[in-house]
Amino acid sequence: MTIKKILIIAPTLVIIFLLQSYLWVPTYEEQTRGNPKRLTKFITASIGDASMLNPILSADTASSSIESLVFEGLVDRDENLHFRGRLAISWEIHEEAFFYVNEKAAVPGLGEASSADIKALLTKAINQPGLYDITLQTTLKNIKEIAVLPSRSWTTQQPYQAAPQKGQTEKVEVTVDAPAGIKLMLQQVDQDLFENLSKLLGENYFSSFSSDAYLSFGKEISDEQKHTLGRKLLSSTEHNPIVTFHLRPDVKFHDGHILDAGDVKFTYESIINPKNLSPRISDYEPVKRVEVIDDLTVRVTYKRLYSPALGTWAMGILPEHLLNKTALEAEAEKRGKDPAEFSLRQSLFNRNPLGSGPFVFKEWKSDQYIALDRFEGYWEGAPNYEHYMFRIIPDLLTQEIEFYAGTIDNYGVQPHQVERLSQDPTYQHFSGPSFGYSYIGYNIRREPFNDVRVRRALGMAIDVDKIIKYVLYEQGERITGPFVKQTDYYDHNIKPIPYDPEGALALLNAAGWQRNQAGWLEKDGKKLQFTLITNNGNPLRKDILAIAQDAWKKIGIDVRTDLLEWSVFIQERVDKGDFDALILGWSMGIEPDLYQIWHSSQTNPYQLNFVGFKNKEADDLIIRIRKEYNHDKQVAYSHRLHEIIAREQPYTFLYVAKWTAILDKRIVIKQQNDEGQDVFEAIKPTKTGSYNFYFNRWIKLSKAPYFALDG
Repeated sequence: MTIKKILIIAPTLVIIFLLQSYLWVPTYEEQTRGNPKRLTKFITASIGDASMLNPILSADTASSSIESLVFEGLVDRDENLHFRGRLAISWEIHEEAFFYVNEKAAVPGLGEASSADIKALLTKAINQPGLYDITLQTTLKNIKEIAVLPSRSWTTQQPYQAAPQKGQTEKVEVTVDAPAGIKLMLQQVDQDLFENLSKLLGENYFSSFSSDAYLSFGKEISDEQKHTLGRKLLSSTEHNPIVTFHLRPDVKFHDGHILDAGDVKFTYESIINPKNLSPRISDYEPVKRVEVIDDLTVRVTYKRLYSPALGTWAMGILPEHLLNKTALEAEAEKRGKDPAEFSLRQSLFNRNPLGSGPFVFKEWKSDQYIALDRFEGYWEGAPNYEHYMFRIIPDLLTQEIEFYAGTIDNYGVQPHQVERLSQDPTYQHFSGPSFGYSYIGYNIRREPFNDVRVRRALGMAIDVDKIIKYVLYEQGERITGPFVKQTDYYDHNIKPIPYDPEGALALLNAAGWQRNQAGWLEKDGKKLQFTLITNNGNPLRKDILAIAQDAWKKIGIDVRTDLLEWSVFIQERVDKGDFDALILGWSMGIEPDLYQIWHSSQTNPYQLNFVGFKNKEADDLIIRIRKEYNHDKQVAYSHRLHEIIAREQPYTFLYVAKWTAILDKRIVIKQQNDEGQDVFEAIKPTKTGSYNFYFNRWIKLSKAPYFALDG
């Protein structure tokens, strides 16, 4: 009876008692008393475990957070979002451009011109740039070398659509008798090169080049197929941007093996190897070739304009000596698997990674923790922390309690706690807008989500402002499309879908869904019913799950919900496209390249367009954005892409959240001055959208320094 009264009168006390009894952890002081090594260990927590620790294969946040410590890329961005060298000490970017001589075109002042005539004309123009308008002058001044390439012939086997209506593919032998060409060496990439040269060679010089005329076929195929193969095999022009990286000498992998240009080339080859099913392949598909010039020099040539090129080389570099063909075959045989079918995706390396980053992998206990030790041989100097512990704690309340006790060192504050904890002088406090957004995604391959009216209606039925107010406690704002809201690629003129349940029901009625006697919407005798899923351990997504379910049920949709453990959610449902609708979020970079998430070619298993969005104009815009080096044009293309995706509603775009984190005040940045003395600095957030940019210099002191105590 007494216990019952306590439960009724003071349930909070009971909860606290239970937490203290069953989730008890020692306080920070208890941990460090007689154990100074706790000061040298950073412990963080995650609601979900990593999926695999291989940067070219994983696509989840938990995995990438560990990979960023174990592996290193050629470049990354500094605290001001400018590119800086990491494994690459420097790089140069220039371009080789190529075009075939159009033997049938009339060149102004020359008529039909040979390759020698074209070279002479270009040389003369370069020496007299003042005769032309400013745009052509700029292009001419950028040309540093001209070469004539002789005509040549080759034969190739090419697939073609023998019966397009049936999707039937066959192969045809094609002989190519290519005319002479002109190769231009440019000091910088010039995306307007051929447009500007048209002012010199003739407006239609490049567009009137007929590839088909130089091809002969081993059997009769349609003119349309000939034209398609002609454009593929003999494009009239070609941009070849080139990035040459110069690597740091004496950088070592964690086993002491020297990292060199061969490892960079191997990493690229591993990504594009279809056996590995890398979700990163689209980032490297534009690469024409990767060449090892010497041990410390890599040259990457692209087959077309690709403006995000440099940023893709932030990818962690893999150790070739541990993962090459010989090593994988040996592993397959040792494990009793078929070497011919064995791929990097099956390798035990993914559970026991080895890179060249600041921390060395030590141990991984699934759904418990991942342990790392600092790499004493790290090229930039060993981190101050000796150990790094990544604990999997799915329950955020448990994370919070452990943070207060000091058994984890940082805590991602939940929206309802922001107002209270941001004013607490006990901790360091950090906050900023996220680079990304949360959304409800619909599997467009399945009914009823293949109807845009249904997708739009589902969005109209949800009061997103209510989610921001009551779930996020105003720690977020509406978002309408796929770009980072802090960039100018995001179109702020596009308005959010209105909250309008009656309008949503009218759209569903127009799509053929009518209420039955029980009040449920049905069409052709089939009830409008589906399952909405998300990952367990995220209370915000759990709340959104309940709100969406309730909103949809109110207009007659029978919605089931399911919460899944993170690895099951990603590997079994998202990666395989096995879902109706889901709640997720994207963490984004600042580049406007959305190929992996939105291009129609990326809808296969283990790729990131898992909702199956396909739109030809969107595809074209995504490619244009990738090719465009002019910022203003990129912005214009991005705004149009934003408009299309907002119209089609493959996602119900929800919000961009503000992140808030707290950190023990004992944690500071430790460096040495010119006299070799330790100097401590306060941790400050950077433009990267986080506060841990200088993590390798972090350390925990036994007492907070005065600047920390003073705020």
